Order: sequence, then structure tokens, then C-alpha cells
Amino acid sequence: MKIALAYSGGLDTSVAIRWLKEKYNAKVICVYADVGQGEDINAIEKRAIASGASKVYVSDLKEKFIKEFVFPALKAGAVYEQKYLLATALSRPLIVWELVRVAALEKCDAVAHGCTGKGNDQVRFEVGMMTLAPHLKNIAPVREWELASREEEIEYAHKHNIPINVTKKSPYSIDKNLWGISIECGTIEDPSVEPDENVYQITKSAQDAPDKPTYVEIYFNKGEPAKLNGKTLSSTDIVCKLNEIGGINGIGRVDMMENRLVGIKSREIYEFPAATILMNVHRELESLVLDRETMHYKELIAQKYSELIYYGLWYSPLKKALDAFINQTQKEVTGFVRLKLYKGMCNPVGRKSSYSLYNLNLATYEKSSTFDQRLGEGFVKLWGLPYKIKALRRRK
Repeated sequence: MKIALAYSGGLDTSVAIRWLKEKYNAKVICVYADVGQGEDINAIEKRAIASGASKVYVSDLKEKFIKEFVFPALKAGAVYEQKYLLATALSRPLIVWELVRVAALEKCDAVAHGCTGKGNDQVRFEVGMMTLAPHLKNIAPVREWELASREEEIEYAHKHNIPINVTKKSPYSIDKNLWGISIECGTIEDPSVEPDENVYQITKSAQDAPDKPTYVEIYFNKGEPAKLNGKTLSSTDIVCKLNEIGGINGIGRVDMMENRLVGIKSREIYEFPAATILMNVHRELESLVLDRETMHYKELIAQKYSELIYYGLWYSPLKKALDAFINQTQKEVTGFVRLKLYKGMCNPVGRKSSYSLYNLNLATYEKSSTFDQRLGEGFVKLWGLPYKIKALRRRK
């Protein structure tokens, strides 16, 4: 039997290699999708082989991740429960896609992942697999094995000489990609406790951020970032540079109580420097170029779109249909926004677009105004007429 395992290099998937070999008497093919975790690739490959893998595939998917998964969510304005910018959730359908590709090359009988039975990722992996490769068996070792805690997994790893990079003294579970970082476990499981500074990976605290503001100018073309401070850069370079700039200025920290798909609440710590900045820029440009009804309706779509991503339904027909609507709205989302970054704050201070619907002659209160204020009287009377009729009836 051959099993393709979505391998992260962490505790769960390293232990899973040995467990799968023993449980299923299988050859384990590890699939590592590089979406910007920042890991030492050579160390990842060596760890997988040392843990018992027959073969390791490492794929550089960073540009594909940003262009084909992150930017569609950015254009949609997708934010789950008003705080979560979906970094982990967005990487999962791409990892599934790569897992399917490798499973086909290796003629595997099954695929496996390291997700727990309490989390959302099990849904994202398995529903994605059902959609892309329904003929393959899904195996979830963490849901099946007898290891009841991370401590027991660590002991299992030490017993079987499995190289791991986690200890009982540092029990945090960290998932990182170019769009953001999620941090779980350890002391942050108590929602009443303030996280230690050592929890955060790429952002400074607001107190330690520079005392002078940093200004950045970002140019968007049809809903996607194309230039940073006047320079044309690749999608990945823009995100990486903004992560650095935003992190220094304390941008993008999130501490939230989150409603998981499986029905439990969890306390989550996130870092989204670049994502926070780009979401702000995109929102400002849309407010400049979209008409009121389209903009307000798109807010409803954004909520649904974020739920589809969070719920593991990236490859669903509804998501594809919503993409058509969103892409139509983005045709004129072109222009630049200037932001002021200062001690955790990310404030727009200027915006400009050739598609702008802002008309100074209509908006100004100076003598140059071309807006006929006398029209306001008739407008207000008609707008309020239904409520006036109802009030008169109540009075009678």
C-alpha cells in the first residue's frame, strides 16, 4: 500500500509517518508544499526520511499560493468573523491540490494528513480530497491513534528516535505561510491570559514599534497589488516586503475567540502584517470606485465567501459562481493608496484612481459647488413619505 502524506515537518506529521508504516504496512510518500513557511527545506527532507518516509516531494508553491488563492480572497474582501484573514484556511486547498497531483504520480492508494478531530483543517483536507480525488481513501492518524496529548506524541517521538522541533517547555503549535501565522496551544488556551511576547513570530508590539510613522504607497491593478512605493514587484515580493514593514510597525496582531466549524470555540492568536495592509488598501480603493449598491452588496458576498474558505469549500460550485461576480466588480479597482503605519495602526491618508466616482465639484461646500441643494427638499419628502403616512395613520 502507498500513502501520500501532507507533511509539514512538525510533530503530528513526523509521528504520523512511523504510525502509518506500522498500522498499514505502507510506504509513505511525504508531500511538502512550500507556501512560505520559511523552513529549511533540506532539514525538512532529512527529517521526513529519518522518520521513515520512502520518498519526499518538495514543491515551491509560493507564487501560485498568492496569485491563485490569496488574491481571490483579497478581491472578495474575505475576513472570517471580522478578524481572521484566513491565512491557514487559504493554504489548505492548494496543499490538497498538490497532494492529489503527487498521489496520481506515485499511484497511491490513500492520502493522509496530520489534522486533529477538533480542528477545521480535517474538513478542509478531506472535503477537498473528496472533490478532487473521490477514489482515494482518506486517513487521519491523529483521530485514530492512541496518543491522547501532545506530551504523549513527544514521548512517542523520542522513543522511536523521530526528530522533532518541539518540546514540552515550548508547546505552541504554529502554522505559518506568506499570508499570515496562526498560533495555538500552550498558555494561550486560557482566554483570560494575555499572550507572552514570545508567542509572536514576526510582529513587534506597539510599544516597541518605531516612534516615527512609516508611509507606504501601494498601487492596485484590477483588484490586485502591482506596485509598492512606485516599484513593480512580483506578488510574492510585495507580500514579503509588507510583512517586514508591517511587522516592524506592529501591524496585524489578532487575538480572537473563534467559532470553529466543528462547533467549539477556540482562542486563536494570529499575525497578518501584509494581509492587514493590503486589505485596508483594497477596501479604500473599492470605496473610491464602486457605486454604493455594488459596494454594499459585495459586503454580503464577502461574508459568505469567507465562510466557504473557512469551511473547506474552496472547490465548490458556489465559490466558483461568486468568483464570477467578484471579478466583475474588480475591473475598475485600479489606483493607489497611501498608508500611514504607526505603532499598530494602519491608516489611509490618501487615495487616487482614474476610475474614481468622487466628484469634488459635487462634494465641496465651497462656492464652486455644482450640487443644487434645492433638490434636497423633494428628495427628503419622497424618501420619508412612507413613514410619514404610517405616522399619520397612528395619530388618527
